[in-house]
Amino acid sequence: MIAIIDYDMGNLRSVQKAFEKVGSSAVITRDPREITSACAVVLPGVGAFAVCMENLQKYRLIEPIHKFVESGKPFFGICLGLQLLFEESVEFGGCKGLGIVKGKVKKFPKGTLKVPHIGWNGAVVEKESPMFKGIENNANFYFVHSYYVEPEEEAIITSRTDYGGMFVSSIGKGNIFATQFHPEKSQDVGLRMLKNFTGRINGQ
Repeated sequence: MIAIIDYDMGNLRSVQKAFEKVGSSAVITRDPREITSACAVVLPGVGAFAVCMENLQKYRLIEPIHKFVESGKPFFGICLGLQLLFEESVEFGGCKGLGIVKGKVKKFPKGTLKVPHIGWNGAVVEKESPMFKGIENNANFYFVHSYYVEPEEEAIITSRTDYGGMFVSSIGKGNIFATQFHPEKSQDVGLRMLKNFTGRINGQ
């Protein structure tokens, strides 16, 4: 069973339906026991970083997330679910994150390009990852975000995307994989990525 963490942020049903399309069952839950016992966990999210952290705290989900990550089982962060893994965000003057990945979340600078970054854009693969199996380099994924991650460890960066400059669009570290883009909204290429994730559950 794949557990999709429910903390009142994001279109959880669209993530669940995407997994169903690739032949995997997924449950939307905020039950700590269901989360820690799942074979894989997905942390999605849209909205404000600080509010998300408050909700994770309110529903007592921070410890179960850490416990699951430490178990070594596959973990997938999507959009804000990527950003929350980091130590802190500059949003609203600064807010602490889960601290699972070293680094910060920063805002796109003001310039000629619109913020938030919304729409289709290419993911240039920088590091081989099973999550990109069968996906051509610079394939287009769907983005909706105003902030981007800046990891301390260059080695965990699996792809970058150009939006007035290159920013990190996915990371991979051990059992963790996370994307700034939305695979569940990225049509066939996104479904292929979710299929690759389910393959990791089965040891493929």
